[in-house]
Amino acid sequence: MHVILTLEYDGTPFHGWATQPGLSTVEGALRRALGETFAAVESLAVAGRTDSGVHALGQVVSVDVEGGPPPERAAAALNPRLPDEITVLSSAEASASFHARHSARSRSYRYRLFTRSTPSPFERRRSWWLPQALDEHALGAAAAALVGQHDFSAFTPAQTQHDVFVRVVKRAEWIRRGDHLDFEITADSYLRHMVRSLVGTMVEAPDTIPGLLDGRPRSEAGVTAPPWGLYLVSVAY
Repeated sequence: MHVILTLEYDGTPFHGWATQPGLSTVEGALRRALGETFAAVESLAVAGRTDSGVHALGQVVSVDVEGGPPPERAAAALNPRLPDEITVLSSAEASASFHARHSARSRSYRYRLFTRSTPSPFERRRSWWLPQALDEHALGAAAAALVGQHDFSAFTPAQTQHDVFVRVVKRAEWIRRGDHLDFEITADSYLRHMVRSLVGTMVEAPDTIPGLLDGRPRSEAGVTAPPWGLYLVSVAY
């Protein structure tokens, strides 16, 4: 039985998505819950492998299972077996050809800045606190420059396993929501640390963004924003 799961999680206590020996990860927790719920679990795939501390509002998983509840009841069966920081929002049977990663057409991320003059205990590890004044017009122009096909070499670590650095950004914008200033981006796929490096560079020097989109080296871009402000919002298929 091929199943699709949609998850949300607080990435704070986890060392990222991918299973690592001796470390707490989202995948590790999900695999344990699946193993307690089904007689057999195989071919687990995820739409986006989030880094340590990164959150998700709409992570997607595909997995083959046997000997457990029907697909539509899998979420209810899994949630009591998962840590409080992880929830399966929905579960359903998927076609045999569906793959959470390879079938995805785009992924959307949000990066949250908390701009109030004083910090908040409720925002700790949920956003990047930046109380200084920001040029929101310049940030908006920088985000608009990202839309289209570009070489994002400047926004991923110099030591990387990527061979192709061109990505297609379908949407990018900054949105003011009260004390939050959110960067939202939708792209076909992403390089490692790409969104966080874009945010860090835009915060430091938004006017430099257009000149960095032609394969410039990482050293010419800005800092990498901390992971706890980043959310995987949704995946489109």
